[in-house]
Amino acid sequence: MKVIISSVAALLVYSLTSGQLTAAPFGNKEDIEYAKQLWKTMQQSRLVGDKAMISTPYKGVFPHGEVLDTLDGRLVVDGHDGRLIVKRNYGGEGISKEMVANNPMKYLQAVTVMYKRKKGYDPENLDWFWVKYNPQGQVLKNPKGIPLAGRVVKGNKEEGCIACHAKAPGKDLVYNNDRR
Repeated sequence: MKVIISSVAALLVYSLTSGQLTAAPFGNKEDIEYAKQLWKTMQQSRLVGDKAMISTPYKGVFPHGEVLDTLDGRLVVDGHDGRLIVKRNYGGEGISKEMVANNPMKYLQAVTVMYKRKKGYDPENLDWFWVKYNPQGQVLKNPKGIPLAGRVVKGNKEEGCIACHAKAPGKDLVYNNDRR
């Protein structure tokens, strides 16, 4: 059994079975810094922010939003060319695909991103980096106060980004690319 302990200095996981403190698998200082760098690069490429390109909005599913739009391509971050999936999550009273298409920033609630980092980052999960931002690019936190960046909820078989995406067909952790 694991207990998550949040402190100012670091995020730690205390294992009751081993009696050891270990770093949480996500939300640490390095993850936050990389998430900031990723946002800045996406913003410069017009993938996020008020000047961002938008794809065709479609009906969303939990936990992302009532209406979504997704961009899928490649992005160079810190010299590494990796696959990038940007999912913008929209919501609000009476939200529709048409409302989002006409004024996306008004209804944007979050931006969830998968970015394929360098080989060896997280081989167990195909080297994906996961992050959830608010519309202004700040990393959001889970109910326990842990920033949602990095190997989000790695090891949890029931909930979180990795647990959900492990169920994607094709064993690639991606729902929208089995067309390739």
